[in-house]
This record gives sequence, C-alpha cells and structure tokens, in this order.
Amino acid sequence: MSADVISLTEGTNIEDIGMPDKTGEKKKKKVSRDQMAVNVVGSVVVGLFALICVFPFYLIIVASITSEASLIRDGYPLLPKLSELSLQSYALCLKNPVAILKSYGMTISVTGIGTFLSVLMATMTGYVLSRKDFPWKNQFSFFFFFTTLFNGGLVPWYLMCTRYLKFKNSIIGLILPLMFSVWNMIIAKSFMAGIPSEITESAKIDGANDITIFAKLILPLSKPLIATLSLFAALAYWNDWYNCMLFVTNEDMFTLQYYLQRILGSAEAMRIVAEKSGIALPSIPLEGMKMAMTIIATGPIVLLYPFVQRYFVKGLTIGAVKG
Repeated sequence: MSADVISLTEGTNIEDIGMPDKTGEKKKKKVSRDQMAVNVVGSVVVGLFALICVFPFYLIIVASITSEASLIRDGYPLLPKLSELSLQSYALCLKNPVAILKSYGMTISVTGIGTFLSVLMATMTGYVLSRKDFPWKNQFSFFFFFTTLFNGGLVPWYLMCTRYLKFKNSIIGLILPLMFSVWNMIIAKSFMAGIPSEITESAKIDGANDITIFAKLILPLSKPLIATLSLFAALAYWNDWYNCMLFVTNEDMFTLQYYLQRILGSAEAMRIVAEKSGIALPSIPLEGMKMAMTIIATGPIVLLYPFVQRYFVKGLTIGAVKG
C-alpha cells in the first residue's frame, strides 16, 4: 500500500492494523481515495450550507448598527463604513431599561416553568402511550391526533380562557396554552417505545410501581429525548407573544417579545401620523430597530443551543423511528 493511503511505522504488524493482503491492496486503496473524496465534498457542502444559515444573522447584526439613512439608500451592507455606524436603534430599544429587565425576567420565568411542565407532560403521556399493557392507548392516541386537526375556534377558546379559567393578567395564561404539545408527545412515545420492555418487567418483579419505574428507570434512559424536548419547548415559550397580547394588559407582566413588538408598533404609528399630518418628528430608525430587536430577543435563547446540541440529533432521530 502506498504512503498516501496510510503510513506505516517500522515494525508495524499488518494484521494489527487490519491491512488487507496484496490481493486486496488495489481495492483498499481505491476505497480509501473514494472515502477521502466523499469527506472533502461533504465538508465543502456542509460548510457552504452553514455559511448560508449564518449569513442572514450576520446581515441582521450589521444592519442593527448601521444608520437608517444608509439602510434606506444602499440596503443592507456586507461591510458597513465606519462613518455610517450608529447605535441609535439600540438606544431607542433600550430607552427604558427597567421595563426591558422586567420583560426579560417575565420571559425567563415563563420559559423556565413552562419548559419544565411541558417536558414533564410530554414524557409522562408518551410513556403511558408507549406501554403495550395500557388498554386504552389507541383511544387516547386518536383523541390527541384528532385535536391536532380540529379545534373549537379562536372565539370560544378565548372566552373559555378569560371567563372560566381566569387567564387575564395571570402567568398561568402564558404557560398553560403551550404546556402540552402533541408533536412532542409523539416524539416521546416513539423514543420510549424503543426502550426494552424487560427493564420495566424486571422492575415490577422487584416490587417497583409505575411512578418509580418512570422516575428512576425511564427518565435516566431518556436524556437525549429530554434535551431535545426542552429545546423545542423553550423556543416555543421564548418566542411566544400571542398569548401575552390576548391575556395581559398589565405592563409589568409583558414578555420580552410582546414588549419589543409594542415599541415597534408605536414607532410605526407615530411615523404614519406624522406623515399624514405634516408634523415634523425626529427621524425614527424603524429598519434598524427591527434588526436590533431581533438581536435583543434572540440572543439569549441562541446560547442555549450549544448545551443541548450533542443530544439533539440522537433524541430527534431515535424519537422519529418507531421502535
């Protein structure tokens, strides 16, 4: 075998490294070069795809620190000029830091509590439906799938939440509507169906009940699943502004997303009124504010991804294949 395929040190035994004999040398050499070519092409393709994914976020960062006049005149620049850099958009978004900190605290609280409850609900429901000895699993599964296709409509749902469940200006109104996800439950059910049933049977023989089996055996074996579901739930709670718009009127309970959306809406309304009435108002960097709000709102949740990335692929792919 040539030196470009694999290098041999003096005294190395061919059998120890699994090298083929002379009859298979050409075939091994060809396979190695093919694998190398696949690796190079794959790395280039994945690298280009990563750049395509990161490029819009780079444009958002650049646009958020570029002056409004430059954005309107030249569009989003790849490399902004030093003379056109401006932090006016961030200054306007962070003009009331106390309100920003309150909205951050509200969003973090809702995301933390909601993610814990959402993962608990998905794993508990998925575990029950994955058990072959659960007699009504088909009926419950049909009920959950049916609700993904049909619902009662927005108006009845809103009246029920406000009149009977008292969601108005309550943190429960921000947590409960997103607490159960059928999609997450399906992933949990598929993942747990792949866990050998002998584990639960042996635990039952030792006298463990269902709660003990779930807490001490199933959950420790489901760390990739829990990490994946936690990321899904955290993103859903962090990006939610719709429920806050429906149920919250107290400004101290505004979530970050809804607070920023109100700032942008107010600035846009002021600009429209000024244009129609002919009143001169200071220039409001609406385009830059949109980009700055995106950075402020998405920055913290992006930092969560590296901590669960190693579990993400395993939890999602195993959960997607029926065991």
